[in-house]
Amino acid sequence: MKKLTDYTSFADAQAHANSAALWELFDGDREFLNIAHECMTRHADGSGRTAVRIAHGDGTDEILSFDQVAAGSAQFAHWLVENGIKPGDRIAFMLEPSLPFYISLFGAMMAGAISVPLFTLFGLDGLRLRVDDCKPSLLVTNDEKLDTAKQVEGLNVVVANDALLADIARFPSHFETKSKATDLAVFQYTSGTTRELPAAVKHTHRSLVTLMFAALYGTGIRPGDEYFCPSSPAWGHGLWHGTLAPLGLGVTTGTFAGKFDAVRLMKALQDYKITNMSAAATHYRMMKNSGKGGDFTFAMKKLSFTGEPCDPATLDFIQDTFHTAPCSMYGTTEIGVVLVNFPGAEDYVVKPGSLGKPIPGLKLEVQRADGSTTSANEVGELMLWKKDRWETTKDLARVDEDGYLYHCGRADDVIISAGWTMSAVEIENTLLKHDAVDEVAVIGVPDETRGQVVKAFVVSPRPSSDALIEELQKFTRERLAQHEFPRIVEFVSELPKTPAGKVHRKILRDREAAKAVAAAE
Repeated sequence: MKKLTDYTSFADAQAHANSAALWELFDGDREFLNIAHECMTRHADGSGRTAVRIAHGDGTDEILSFDQVAAGSAQFAHWLVENGIKPGDRIAFMLEPSLPFYISLFGAMMAGAISVPLFTLFGLDGLRLRVDDCKPSLLVTNDEKLDTAKQVEGLNVVVANDALLADIARFPSHFETKSKATDLAVFQYTSGTTRELPAAVKHTHRSLVTLMFAALYGTGIRPGDEYFCPSSPAWGHGLWHGTLAPLGLGVTTGTFAGKFDAVRLMKALQDYKITNMSAAATHYRMMKNSGKGGDFTFAMKKLSFTGEPCDPATLDFIQDTFHTAPCSMYGTTEIGVVLVNFPGAEDYVVKPGSLGKPIPGLKLEVQRADGSTTSANEVGELMLWKKDRWETTKDLARVDEDGYLYHCGRADDVIISAGWTMSAVEIENTLLKHDAVDEVAVIGVPDETRGQVVKAFVVSPRPSSDALIEELQKFTRERLAQHEFPRIVEFVSELPKTPAGKVHRKILRDREAAKAVAAAE
């Protein structure tokens, strides 16, 4: 009998994808299921098959097998129990991808505890906020972050070093899991674009099952893929789509550790003979900006991106460099992935710039402010049918005649100037076509005459000048409309970004608002 992983076409996805078919991919059932068993233990067959390839920023490679990680995770689970950890306790870990990272992630879940991955670049305030929220029984970190971690009052800190690995080695390399499918398994923090104070999204063990819709149709993962996701596993994309989804299907995955470097990434893609990659739009943009794409030979067959829309110039780079259609997938930490482009489906046409179509079984609609459905190509708010009601995604979108959806910016990224409604994303995409623009962020700023005017923050390889500003303004007007251009251009060395790599427009808006208040005083 065929499983969902045996199907690759869009037509088969519509015909066969359902909840019952997803459960058939796992050992567990609706009553008892454990993520660590599904991702590690059941694939540890003594063969030494590779589970994770880690490309370190310093140029070194680290290869971990299913056998190695499964055994270490079981030993860590026994160690946790010996140290008084009980089911439901939170185990936080602030580690780069490494053997200690994976045995912490899976060992905690084996023991029935809740894994809480934390970003390694958090400072004291960022760490304290999350510790105060999740109240972990233990934080596992490295020597580099030890001093920061020790400043958090009442926090029990363990360093993941050779001494810890030696200590857990005295325990058995198997742990019998007892978790129910509905038990909590992971606390996942968002990257901070929508709230000042962090709150964890709480996932149960059965979340691994529902995740597979995104894995199969958003990233196109199938057995036999050589997969890679450079996103940090401290965030949703890197953890769920880069780690748990491929490992849950027994697929070898890859990731990046240390300071990101686009050329190092491309070398890893070449050396590991990667056939399927899912990354943030920023990763692809940085590869484009490196100018080194032509120095490598790739084996890519499937590509996907998430986090934010990809500008046309970067989409062209992906197609020209990897000779594979880039497939967007759209979702949030709170609602999961809901729009996909079915990578690997030969009967599905990828439309450049489109978010794709809904995951099988989901219902989405673009609506006007009064709740009515928009016409084809009319911009409205993207709504998701959930729990017998429409829920907002807080994103603007449009749907074309063929049912493809397009992102038109966050609801708060609309700029209204002198009665004209403009999209920050549309202006950004146009500016990114200019060879003097490496990165750009567009916001609306207050103006006494027009209410708001468009301001662009530009990262450019060329020195700033009035002539360049005029050139960028003319370039935008000629391609959009005479009123649709940045009246103010500020050249910056870098743009503020969330830890997940998205441009953080809210920081720019807050800075401009503070300037306006100061000027009025």
